[in-house]
Amino acid sequence: MSVEASPAARPPLLERLLEGQTVALAKAITAVENDTELAPELLQGIQPRLGRALVVGFTGPPGAGKSTLVNSLIAELRARERGVGVVAVDPSSPLTGGAILGDRIRMTQHTRDPEVFVRSLASRGHLGGLSPTAARVIDVMDAAGKDIVVVETVGAGQSEVEIAEIADVRIVICAPGLGDDVQAIKAGILEIADILVVNKADLPMADRTVSQLKNMLALRAENAPDVPVLATTATKDEGITELVDAIEERGHVASDEERAARALKRVQRLLAEATGQRLRRLIRGVDDGTIDDLCRSIQRGELSIDAAAGRLLGKLDLGE
Repeated sequence: MSVEASPAARPPLLERLLEGQTVALAKAITAVENDTELAPELLQGIQPRLGRALVVGFTGPPGAGKSTLVNSLIAELRARERGVGVVAVDPSSPLTGGAILGDRIRMTQHTRDPEVFVRSLASRGHLGGLSPTAARVIDVMDAAGKDIVVVETVGAGQSEVEIAEIADVRIVICAPGLGDDVQAIKAGILEIADILVVNKADLPMADRTVSQLKNMLALRAENAPDVPVLATTATKDEGITELVDAIEERGHVASDEERAARALKRVQRLLAEATGQRLRRLIRGVDDGTIDDLCRSIQRGELSIDAAAGRLLGKLDLGE
């Protein structure tokens, strides 16, 4: 069982973050995103507070209207008095590496609401639709007291299954009239959906897209969980109430044990990422020809890649 530090023992920024102060939240996110010297202390200090926020992931092909839908979703959540954090993962600028703030611009109507915090993160070329630090930013928003944290991915298509490892409720958005849109996603992100949404439902072919999705779901195993297919028109706020109802139904937890399991899932991901990063740093430090020799052995068929990886791990100093 975690033992939470007393307020007097906490760093000032951490204390203000746990009080839900907006400025502290912004500074804490910057610290963990840039991996400053404050980041380890902050991430350690927030752990006992995690697991309360419901993390809702939005993904789907470009052009499906994810940002507009999230904007309407925020308004409905605020009407229900939910505190909302938004992690909008944008493409990286080819010049600066920073986020191209397209998603955040669409959500400016909520900027004066102290219970809404929107942060754009640059994908920085990371595959899977998320930023490398997205999980940490989610945790910071959770610790700051947000009831729901919405994560909107870049929109790169079927590779975005990474959202399944972070979100408690996963929403896949499609739009009618995008040709083989449904076919393009079914081999990847369709399988991770807890809720399927056909946005822009006022356009032609919307009913056909809904039918296609339902037909695909019918091909799954008999014991597969129920996945609703909802129609929305975000620009007119149509279908948003039903979407939030479905999110809250699927994201409801009844016990402290379930909340703990939710937080543990995200910690497991952070641990795996940190371990991988440490291994990469150690491997880059091997400069005695070992890696080249192992690669040549693989090329000659003398070693499998798995066997070579085992030898490389044996070579590394994996201590503290």
